[in-house]
Amino acid sequence: MPLKIFDATVSSFDGVFENFRTEGPKHKANLILFLADKDPATSLSWCPDCVRAEPVIYKKLEAASDDIAVLKAYVGDRPTWRNPQHPWRVDPRFKITGIPTLVRWENDTIKGRLEDNEAYIENKVEALIA
Repeated sequence: MPLKIFDATVSSFDGVFENFRTEGPKHKANLILFLADKDPATSLSWCPDCVRAEPVIYKKLEAASDDIAVLKAYVGDRPTWRNPQHPWRVDPRFKITGIPTLVRWENDTIKGRLEDNEAYIENKVEALIA
C-alpha cells in the first residue's frame, strides 16, 4: 500500500509538520522519525544508532499493508544536535532525548515511542506501526 514520506529539517519543520498533520486522517498510521543528517563528506549518517535502525524501520514500513505517513525529521549535524537547546529537545510535544526516535502520532499527540536503544528492534518497530 502507499507509503507517504515527508522530509523536514529543523528550519522547514513547522510547515512540513502542518501538512503532515492535515493529511493525518487519510492514513491508518502516522509516524515521525527523528534522525541524524547525512555527513556531506561521506553521504552517511553521523549517528551509528540511525545507521543500525533505519534499515529495520524502512523494511517494516515497506512490509506494512496499510496506508502510512512518515515524517522524516532531520535533527542536523552532530554539533547542532548536541546543543541542549535544540528545538526538538525542548519542544513539549516531542522532548527528543536521543536519535533515532520513532513516534506514532495520533490526535495531535504521541501515542507510542521507540528511542535510540530500541528503534532497531524489529518486533517493537512492527508493534508501533501496527
